[in-house]
Amino acid sequence: MKLTTKIAAAALVAVAAIGLAGCTSDARKASDNISVAADNFEVQRLIVGINGITDEVLFSVEGRCSITRDGDLVVTCKHGENDYRKHYLGLSDNVTYVSTQLEGIDVSVYHTRIILKPENILPDFDLSTGVQ
Repeated sequence: MKLTTKIAAAALVAVAAIGLAGCTSDARKASDNISVAADNFEVQRLIVGINGITDEVLFSVEGRCSITRDGDLVVTCKHGENDYRKHYLGLSDNVTYVSTQLEGIDVSVYHTRIILKPENILPDFDLSTGVQ
């Protein structure tokens, strides 16, 4: 009887853990959906780099930008219909950056935003042969 009780208790804990794993706060869900929007160039941002010793502004990027970290700060911005620009910004122990969202956007706090692009399944490639 004790073994059955232990198994039932373990099953109940497992079900509760799985149920709670799907729970998230409204702020977290909104934040995740804003990140998805930003990665699709829907968020207007101002990114400013500051020297922490001299308080000097070192760089400034404004636009519909996606931010990633790959050692340095990588900012990719959409400037027009087919105009994308990638900026590499070096960070050090005395250089920091601030990214500010310049305008509000409407995102759901109830649903996860997922972008599916079937055209990304087959890559667009250029064929280069040795023949001139």
